[in-house]
Amino acid sequence: MDFFKEKFKAENLLEGQIFLIDKPLGWTSFQVVNKIRWHLKNKTGLKKLKVGHAGTLDPLATGLLVICTGKKTKKINDLQLDEKTYIGNLILGSTTPSYDQETKIDATFPTQHITEDLINKAIKSLSGKISQIPPLYSALKKDGNRLYELARAGKKIIMKPRQVIISKFEIKRKGLKINFLIKCSKGTYIRSLAHDFGKKLDSGAHLTSLRRIQSGVQLVENAYTMDSVINENSKKNIKSIKSIL
Repeated sequence: MDFFKEKFKAENLLEGQIFLIDKPLGWTSFQVVNKIRWHLKNKTGLKKLKVGHAGTLDPLATGLLVICTGKKTKKINDLQLDEKTYIGNLILGSTTPSYDQETKIDATFPTQHITEDLINKAIKSLSGKISQIPPLYSALKKDGNRLYELARAGKKIIMKPRQVIISKFEIKRKGLKINFLIKCSKGTYIRSLAHDFGKKLDSGAHLTSLRRIQSGVQLVENAYTMDSVINENSKKNIKSIKSIL
């Protein structure tokens, strides 16, 4: 059976479908959308097809992308409002300009003073409704330019804080390594949260891995790899893309 002919007929895609992708490490969300659009058009013969996602993931992040096609792209703004859940790691005692491993460490800090009590106070202060400044190395635009483009060009940028909600912030500590689970509102930057966490500890911190595991009611375990989408002969193609219409 040709999955795309049976499940993703041209008329169904145009009318609109929503399905889930597990974004690979190193891919931008834009690249995922482009690749899926090309593949669906190639398989169905459509000349035009709207495809979008409901919530950007950084290239160094993996996990759930909610993909919309056709008329369902009109639901993207509503879907972006869904609470997101992430797991990942951060390292204490050092910072980077990008707040993650995209850039090299620019400063190191003492960590010997960090106690469980200090960590718990930091978590409490970064829970609920908080103010957060987005990282300079992000896809947000300022004066028509992407922030990461301005940052890489060495331009001085002043960003205003934004209000976000952290409804859950749980950690497990192994020395300088912190494993975390975070539930948060739209617009939250986990990289900024990691950076602020280090500052609350009178030290530094930066993100070393990030994975989105949930968006609203949608779970990453119901998502499909890019390999299973674009490589029909892949041994990983155990199951086909699942529409959640």
